[in-house]
Amino acid sequence: MMEFAPVRAVWRRELALYRRYWASTSFAAMTEPTIYLLAFGYGFGSVVGALYGYDYRDFVATGVVATAVLFIGAFGGMFNTFIRRTFQHTYDAMLAAPVDVRELVTAEASWLAVKAGVYGCAPMLVGIAFGLDPSWGMLLVPFIGFLTGLVFALFGVWVSAIVPSINTFDYVITGALTPMFMVAGTFFPVTQLPSWVATVAQLNPLYHCVELVRGAVFGRLGFDDLGHTAVLVAYAVLVWALAVWKMRARLID
Repeated sequence: MMEFAPVRAVWRRELALYRRYWASTSFAAMTEPTIYLLAFGYGFGSVVGALYGYDYRDFVATGVVATAVLFIGAFGGMFNTFIRRTFQHTYDAMLAAPVDVRELVTAEASWLAVKAGVYGCAPMLVGIAFGLDPSWGMLLVPFIGFLTGLVFALFGVWVSAIVPSINTFDYVITGALTPMFMVAGTFFPVTQLPSWVATVAQLNPLYHCVELVRGAVFGRLGFDDLGHTAVLVAYAVLVWALAVWKMRARLID
């Protein structure tokens, strides 16, 4: 049985480390969405104007939430985990304590998911500064960011356990994360893509995050959003099992 005490202990370690680098993390989380909004919102927005009844700047601001969640979760899961396992041997020391691989993976991924949920709100706050109307549905965005961040953090942990070297992450970033980032409805609706691409986009967890965020922010959540949530939960369960399996093989077996 997985216990909460070891997970809490790993969280305390992460919090102690976070106190040292929170400033740089916060700076990046706020600066990147601002650049996206300036480049796409005001750049393309001056040409597009409105899209499906939304101001294009609002459309981009809500879409970039998912992008921030993606990079915080996936990059943290890949690079942090690989460095700690391979170079620092941090996990060897943790497993010498009463911590199981399942608890270790769960703690690392959930910590990244919390960060993704919090920092994923940064683009939305920047969007408010640029004219996005506040709404009560925005209170759901951190929870959507947490669930999506959990998916990508676990994905990153799994990938970190199967790649032969840290340079291999370039293939994952270019071949997997970038297409997810571009084909998720972030900067343009997936319905404008070729039909086969739009169909494939339905398998993209980032697409479901974008739909949930826009539904929450614009007050249009409906029954279909239960399906988006179910897809993210299913992905989280799947990649958790994969991450635990491969990390156990790397660290113990």
